[in-house]
Amino acid sequence: MRDTKESRLLLVLLIVVAFALITVDIRGGENSPVDGARHAAATAFGPVENGVAGAVDPVGNAIAAVRDSNTRHNRITDLEQQNAQLKRELGSDDQNRNKARELDKILKVAGAGQYGVKGAQVVAIGAAQGFSWTVTLDIGSRDGIQRDMTVLNGDGLVGRVTTVGPRTSTVLLANDPDFTVGTRMERSDELGFATGQGDRPISVQLLNAKAKVKVGDRLVTFGSSKDKPFVPGVPVGRVVRVDPSGGDLTRTVYVQPFVGFTKLDVVGVVVQAPRQNPRDTVLPPKPRTRPTPTVTVTVTPSGTTGQGTGTGAGQGDGQGTGDGGDTVPDPNANANADNQE
Repeated sequence: MRDTKESRLLLVLLIVVAFALITVDIRGGENSPVDGARHAAATAFGPVENGVAGAVDPVGNAIAAVRDSNTRHNRITDLEQQNAQLKRELGSDDQNRNKARELDKILKVAGAGQYGVKGAQVVAIGAAQGFSWTVTLDIGSRDGIQRDMTVLNGDGLVGRVTTVGPRTSTVLLANDPDFTVGTRMERSDELGFATGQGDRPISVQLLNAKAKVKVGDRLVTFGSSKDKPFVPGVPVGRVVRVDPSGGDLTRTVYVQPFVGFTKLDVVGVVVQAPRQNPRDTVLPPKPRTRPTPTVTVTVTPSGTTGQGTGTGAGQGDGQGTGDGGDTVPDPNANANADNQE
């Protein structure tokens, strides 16, 4: 339709009529005279509106999903963080249980040897000053730790304190090549000096070249003057190899340490030495060897002539002279006699 004066007048007239109808409808309320027309329009155009809404709803939902995606992402992130926190708490519970077991073992060792110990946790492995086998503990001089104190755990000798700070201390491990400790053989009391060899068994030089040593024998610390750096009676390890003396003045044996130096966690620093040498009391009891059962075989004799049944070892003497043995008659004897007649 062309933009003419008549068309403009018609548009203005339609707008005025629309406003008039709206005014009448509002003022009429429920009794509005155009209520019937509105219902008729709703009946006629309702299906069209539903179709248009059905076509537009997916677009609207997609727009809403995009708008809410940030909120959902945040929710997923929160749930993931909560899940990770729960896993950490469960893991910490397992770690706490392991620490409790380690502390219990240390307390048993301290009780057996009458050592006064202070518990500590390994917070670092290795030292910055070199490639030594060392660990750092979370206690220091403020906790009463001093240089040259013995360090142990529930299995045995860990090492000795070499450096002490206000809140931390450094321990040289017993498997370090610069580590040496006096040892005493269980029961035989043979003395020697043990030197670390890294991840290999500890080398022990026995002072007695003719000392009788066998695989499985165990060693403890001999102790130092004034109990520094080593207190007596701490388990060191068990012999795994014995070198022949070969006429030397000393004899070398190789000892597998009781302590696993690659998995240290909770340790105890001996802050008070025992009043008496505990000797071998800290060592755990040796497992009892079960005797090998003997198998007894009983031989049942067959029913041939001249064989009897013995009672002692279950065997006859083959001539009918066994204890309690009865001679079995030959059923063919009579038949042979008849044929000879």
